[in-house]
Formats: sequence, structure tokens, C-alpha cells
Amino acid sequence: MASRTGDLWAEIVGEEDNQRSVGVAEPEMAVIYQRKKAEVMPQKDVPRRQSNSSTGSRKSIAPVTRVSWNRSLSTRGRTSIAATACVDHQPQQRKPGRKVKPPLPRGKNVQPPNYDKERAYFQEVDAFELLEESPSPKKPGTWAMGAQVDNAVIPHLSSVLQKWLISKKLNRKYAFPETRKEYPEVYLSLSSIQQRSNPSLNDKQFTGMPIQETCEDIEIEVRKLSLTSRPSSLDGQGWNSFTALLTACGQSVPSTLTEMLLSYCDQGNITKIGEGTYGEAFKVKNNVCKIVPFGGDLLVNGEVQKKSEELLEEVVLSCTLNHLRGHEGEVSNACTTFIETVDLWVCQGYYDSALISAWEDWDSKHGSENDHPKDFPADQCYAVFVQEHGGQDLESFVLLNFDEARSLLVQVTLALAVAEAAYEFEHRDLHWGNILLSRNGSATLQFILEGKKLHVRNFGLLISIIDFTLSRINTGEDILFLDLSSDPALFEGPKGDKQADTYRKMRDVTDECWEGSFPKTNVLWLQYLVDILLLKKSYERTPKDERELRSLKKRFNSYGSAKEAASDPFFSDLLISE
Repeated sequence: MASRTGDLWAEIVGEEDNQRSVGVAEPEMAVIYQRKKAEVMPQKDVPRRQSNSSTGSRKSIAPVTRVSWNRSLSTRGRTSIAATACVDHQPQQRKPGRKVKPPLPRGKNVQPPNYDKERAYFQEVDAFELLEESPSPKKPGTWAMGAQVDNAVIPHLSSVLQKWLISKKLNRKYAFPETRKEYPEVYLSLSSIQQRSNPSLNDKQFTGMPIQETCEDIEIEVRKLSLTSRPSSLDGQGWNSFTALLTACGQSVPSTLTEMLLSYCDQGNITKIGEGTYGEAFKVKNNVCKIVPFGGDLLVNGEVQKKSEELLEEVVLSCTLNHLRGHEGEVSNACTTFIETVDLWVCQGYYDSALISAWEDWDSKHGSENDHPKDFPADQCYAVFVQEHGGQDLESFVLLNFDEARSLLVQVTLALAVAEAAYEFEHRDLHWGNILLSRNGSATLQFILEGKKLHVRNFGLLISIIDFTLSRINTGEDILFLDLSSDPALFEGPKGDKQADTYRKMRDVTDECWEGSFPKTNVLWLQYLVDILLLKKSYERTPKDERELRSLKKRFNSYGSAKEAASDPFFSDLLISE
């Protein structure tokens, strides 16, 4: 067996020797040699493009250097050439992560940047003191002082006073209430303005002159009334916001509280009906006097007293809302839901003894949370808002049935909608202490919303909205508001308390831009009222009625204003439109 194997190997070796002697090439090895020769060919001999059909093997024209993964990933996000054939497709440079300064050129002196123009601009801006449109109670505004007063631009609020002064000369009605005649020296001074500018002009000619032509003629006097006057000037050399407040109330000097009371009733017919951090509310005959101390150094109920400029804004706001009562013929928006301001006073001195007696009676029955008014000094000033008597507040008023609850909601909703349309009004503090209710036996009430008359079934219930301290309004001349950011304690109430939660929701809606118009805040207070009717008030109602109220509150989430909320189906059977 071994010998046979050896013979076989001998034959194989012999055949290989015969092939070498003859010179037969090995085809497989020849192919390998040819591929290696093609691989080392000079680059210039390789054609740029070569058809796959011209040869059996495709020659590579790309360099063999490996492209890193990072570089290949940087090509992501390019625009498709097929999709945008007309676009100039250039390789996009990778954007740096942050901007860096360019390198300085070598061998050249680079001049530093010149900011003289910018510096001069900001120096010019800093030379003026900004006027704060609506100073907060704890951060009073900074008013222009010194020589700047003569060149200061009169703010819009002075334009309101300016029109009021002209209208008084023309015996026309304006937002401010009727003035008192016991101070003729004020009107003597104001009535002589036109005579000083044009002595030949008599009263008859002046009465026929349009308002636009008289505005410039009283510019000097309006500057005296401007809020940009010196705050310390009370001596006749200049006018300030305190004097402007006096003028708005029809006075030249403050009265006493006793004089104010005697003009309405005898001192034995006075009772206290309410209180707040602002001050006290007394019923004086058929009216309510809201007495607000201001301008003093003494803390009132733990709070800093209001400034005269803040009270002036509240005066303008209250009198502007008087316009909604529709006394001046055809109007586009009208309602009687906002409390009417009958008169305005500025008083000074000690609290009247009759007021102190009424205060102590209230304290013995209800336990007052306010400081005793006998602590006020002799030079204490007060702003007195004389308003109509709107009834009891919602907290103490007894609702009888579900119809009265619906009447409450529809009246408040429509009133806010009317004020929104007229003045971009937002109440911003419509808790159940600021809604007054009374029964007058009427069947319907009329509202006018953007020219459309609406008659509302009120079931004999009459609603009055009061207290506009936190409100925001656009009078057409000025935007009046209170910066609630200055009072962070307002938003620190307990969680779950409906009133405190509403303040926080307002802060979220406005993003603390309290000057802006956010009618959604009115809707938030409407939702608050629904919660009050469900959780705090007892009256005759069914489970179906409660389900309707809960559904209404849920639908309120989709409304951005009281005007939108007024179109809710919940009110449809209460509205009778013409």
C-alpha cells in the first residue's frame, strides 16, 4: 500500500515538471498580477468617468483615505439636490457653538471701538426722570422736579382735568360730579383764564367756542394742575397732585368732616355699615360715605396711607364709570350696575364725634378689625366718596332661590362685559364683599352692549359693584391701574381659599404685567362667584341646579372675557334683546 502511494506522488511531480519545461502559464496567478499592476497605475492615466460595461472590473477614482465618522455626520440636514434643483448647493460650514472675536491682524494697529455716540445718547436719557403712570401705594411715583417742571410734558391725566375745566366754563356735563358753590374763588380764578388770554372775549362768545380751540388757551393753568408739579409746593408758588385732587372735588381748601356731614343730614342720623383696610363706610341719610385717610405718616390698619395722586386716579376712575349710567343721550355701552358716585370731598382734621360714636357702636356689635379713628391727628387728610346706597354685601345678604342666584350672575357678567367694551375695564377684586344686593321689585333691567339693547330678567334683585381700588381702566386719555406686584402678601393667602386662589390665578394670567389689558381676569372672578354660590351661600336649589352651576364654571374656562361669557347658554332664557 505504501509503495502504491509513493508511485502516485511520483506521477504528480512528474506532470508538474513537464508543464514547467513546456512553459504553460498559470491563469489564476496571472489574474492576480494584472490587478496589482492596475492598482499602481499613475493617477493621470485613469479616466475621470468610465462605463461599467467597458471592463470587467470598476476602477476606483476616490482616494483611499478614510473619512471619519464625525465628518460624515456633519453632512446631515443638507437640502436635497433632487428636491431643490435651483438652489446653489455649496458645502455648509459648521456654525460655531458661540460667537468669538475675530483674530487681530498682524502688523496693524487696531483702533478700539468708539462708543461716544451711544454714551451721549444714554447720558441724554438719564438727564430726565421718568414719570410713573400709576404709582403704587408702597412705591409712590417719582415726579419731575426743579426746572424740569416748566418744560415737562403734561400727562394724559391732566388732559382729563383740562377737559373738565373747559366743560365747567361751558356749563357742559363731564364725568366729575357737580361742584359745590361754597368755594367761588376757584371758579373765579378758572373763569378768568380766557379773559387773561383774550380780554375782549365776552362770555357769550366764549360759550359758542368749540372745546378744541380753548384747550391751548388754558395750557398755563393746566400746567399748574399737572401732576408734574412740585410735590412740596403747597404755598401758591406751584400746584401739585393734592391741589389737583381738591380741584377735581370742587374745592380750593379742605373741608372738615363735620361740614361734609352737615351738608347731607344732622349728626344723629349716621351709622357705620362697613369697613376695610382703606378706611370706613358710613350710612349718611340715603347715601354712603366712604372715608379714606391719605397723605399722612401714621399707619392705617397696619398699612401705609395712600398718596394724593393715587386718590386722584380713583376719583377719575369712579367718575368715568359714572358715564356708563347713560345720562348723555345715545350711548353704545350703558348699565347701572356700578355704584354711582354722587359727590367727592377732601377733608382735614379730627374725626367727627358723630362718626366716632357710630364707629364704636359697630365695634361693640361686630368687633372692628380697624384702628380706632380717634387716633388720627389734627392735620390728617381724608378723601370722601359719597355714593348711592347699594344694599347689603353678598356675604351677609340672604338669597332666596336659584333664580336670584342666576340673576346675580347675569347682572355681574353683563356689567363687566359693558365696562370691558367701553373702557377695557377689569375689576380685579370682585370678592363677595364688593357686591351689594337689594330688592326693588322690578322685573327687568336694561343693559346696552355695543349698541345692542338687552333687557334682563332680574327677579326683583338689584346688584351694585363697588370698590375700584385694584381696578384697571382705559379712560381714553390714560390707563389707570394698580401695580399689585408691590403687595406680595396679596398672593400669599391659604391654598384652597377661593379668593386667595383667584389673586394667584390673576397673577398667572397677567404675568405680573398689571398695566396690560387682560379681560380674562373678569372671568376668573365670575368663576369665584360660582364657587361662592355653590359652597358659601344657602338658598333653595336642586341637585340639577348645582350641576348647572358646575357646568357653567367649567365652560368659563374657555372664555377670554366677560363679553364672551355673557353669550353662555346659562343666561339665554334671562336675556330679552331688542
